[in-house]
Formats: sequence, C-alpha cells, structure tokens
Amino acid sequence: MKQMKIGKSGIEASVVGIGAWAIGGDSNWGHSDDPESVRTIHKARELGITLLDTAPAYGLGHSEEVVGKALEGRRKDYILSTKCGIRWDAKEGSLLMERDGVRILRNSKPESIAEEIENSLKRLKTDYIDIYIVHWQALPEFPVPISDTMGFLMKLKKDGKIRAIGASNLNEEQFAEYVKYGELDLIQEKYSMLDRALGDKFFSLCDKNSVTFQCYSPLERGILTGKYTLDSPVNMGLAKSKIKWFQKENLVKIVGLTEKWKPLCAKYTCTMTHLVIAWTAMQGNGKNVHALVGARTTAQVEENVTGGNITLDPADAAAMKKDAEAIS
Repeated sequence: MKQMKIGKSGIEASVVGIGAWAIGGDSNWGHSDDPESVRTIHKARELGITLLDTAPAYGLGHSEEVVGKALEGRRKDYILSTKCGIRWDAKEGSLLMERDGVRILRNSKPESIAEEIENSLKRLKTDYIDIYIVHWQALPEFPVPISDTMGFLMKLKKDGKIRAIGASNLNEEQFAEYVKYGELDLIQEKYSMLDRALGDKFFSLCDKNSVTFQCYSPLERGILTGKYTLDSPVNMGLAKSKIKWFQKENLVKIVGLTEKWKPLCAKYTCTMTHLVIAWTAMQGNGKNVHALVGARTTAQVEENVTGGNITLDPADAAAMKKDAEAIS
C-alpha cells in the first residue's frame, strides 16, 4: 500500500489505517467478537495496513485490551496510535457523556495523563506508543492550559514512551496553541465527502505546519460503502444513529450516488468503498491526509484496503466532490 509521512516525526505509515473503535464493543456498536477482531488486525497488516488506532474510551479499556492481544509478538509490525484526555475511572474533569453506567470526563492535566499512559501501556502490552493523541479538548468548567498538556507530552516523547503527538476534536485556536508549545504531528478529525467543514478549516493550517490531517469516519460509519439500499436493514446502535444519512429521506440520496458512480467503479475496477477512500486520501495537498477506517471483521478490512492503492484522475475526484456537494 502507498505510504505517507506522519507530520515531522519521521514515522511512515500506510495511507489507510484501521480504527478500533467498534472493536471496543460498547453500546455505540454492540457486541464485538474478540477473536475475530484479533484476526482482523492481523489481516490488516497482512494486506499492507500498518497504522492501528485505538483509545482507552473505546469499550472502557476493552478495545486497547483486544489490540494488546493482537500485538503480542507483532508489536514492531504496526504504527500504534492511542489517546488520552478522557477518563471514566477518575472523579476529576468536565463531563463528556454518560454511557454504559459511567460518567466519562475530559481531563488533560499532566497528572491524569501520567496515569492514563501507564494504564494504556499495560492494556496494550507494550512499552511505547507511536502516536499519542489528546482525544477531546478541555472545557471552561475544568480548564487545562494546552501549554501544560503539551509540555507533559513532550516529556513523554523525550522519555521514549511516545514517538509523536496528536490532538483530536479541536478548533483553530487550540491548533495554534499545540503548535506553539510543542511538536504537533497529527490532528484527528471527523471528515468525509459528506461532512467537509473541518477539512476547510484545517487543511491549509496542516499544510503550513507540516501536520498530518487524519480523518475518522470517512465512510460515514458505512453509509458510503454502497451496500445500502432503501430496503436494507440497518443495525443502528448509538454510533450510526447519529448519522443523518441512515434516515430514509437521506438514504435515497446515497443510493443515487451509488448508481451515478457505477461507471467510475468500472473504470477503476473497484467498489464504491474504494472510490471514497481513494478520494479522501487525495484531499488537502494530496500528501498529508490520512484515512482512518473502522473494521472489526476480516471481510471489512479486505474491503477497505484497496482504496489505499488507487489514484483517481483529478477530474474524476473533482466530479465526485461536486456530486457530494449537491446532496449535502
């Protein structure tokens, strides 16, 4: 698979990564088959996907535990990304949400991150993290200066516990703070051809500061795979219930895209999933957008991987964007 540089860190990774949110198996996604999840992570690497992303909050530690099992004896085969700044096992912080019987809090204080990274390293069965990402940013009711957070992350980097620093779910002012107080290599934001606002905000900033833009949910949690029809049953869960495109009145527009892009699928000998992933990786300056695609079955990862090997004609990519803009 095509490779790309992650910020200025010196890390190189496949342009498509595997996201392990659903592997956590919490109420967002429902039950997950752990042995199949492990097989999926192994299959991803076999097919050329090197970047593997998880977080403590996914399944309240369970995703990291499953990833840890998958990494046994294979740690050096993967670029491993996990996160900090979200606690369900502490009392201090601002409320992010209540889920699965616990209060999930935002807390990016150095003292909290110091506990978090040790817990993550233990669950992941490793002694270092390749990319360590602040999952959600502090709120006014529990303020934490980014200078404090970044200062501690830089110390973790100096100590060899992490190799690169990322931040997620932030605004332009917070981006500037991260760049000011340390070495920011990656931001992780929701982005798809149907939800382009954050790309408009950050692509130029990332280009200017040599920061990788890693987009999560580029397939809009499956709606852009082309597999749904107006009669398709949908196992919604909390995650999919938040995506408006699964509603009948919007699904018809997606079905229209599927039909319209059949000639493109024929041209590139690929599926709609492949087209969308390839289109996503071409955004920004064409070199610094990384597509993070969730998978918890080997079939899903096999479906995703081809998108990282396709280069679309710029005219086709522009036409796809125009089609997406027309419905969104």
